[in-house]
Amino acid sequence: METKTKKLVTAALFAALACVATMIIKFPSPLKGYLNIGDCIVLLCGWMLSPVYGFVAAGLGSGLADLLSGYLVYAPATFIIKGLMALIACYTFKLIRKSLGHNLPARIVSGILAEIIMVLGYYVFEGFMYGFIASAVNIPANAIQGIVGLILGTILIKAFEKSKITIE
Repeated sequence: METKTKKLVTAALFAALACVATMIIKFPSPLKGYLNIGDCIVLLCGWMLSPVYGFVAAGLGSGLADLLSGYLVYAPATFIIKGLMALIACYTFKLIRKSLGHNLPARIVSGILAEIIMVLGYYVFEGFMYGFIASAVNIPANAIQGIVGLILGTILIKAFEKSKITIE
């Protein structure tokens, strides 16, 4: 398969995985949103795809989950926030791995930074919708979602590495 076609198909697969992972397990959050396990796939998009394909796959898949789940107002913000998460995970991972030479610490640090972007992104978005004091109520729930996403993403990437599954 041609390289560009392979990248496009892989990104589409990751977008579908992000959508399904986001929709499959949902817990309502205090401000009309929901917690999910989709962040693990968003992090994989950043760690395994190129920056542009990772951004688009993470953003589209997660935004599509919002659309299909009836959270239309969240979809544009989710597209940007999840895309930025993948971008931050990608660049931070590469930068730290280059200086340390080890994958695991680089994945953990890049994942933490990406999840901080998620928590802050939704805080700001919901702050404009509901007020910044009210928006703060979702910070702990989003932080828990981020921690779970980082743990699951790290487990999945380790499984991929053990199986010698690589992309690019």
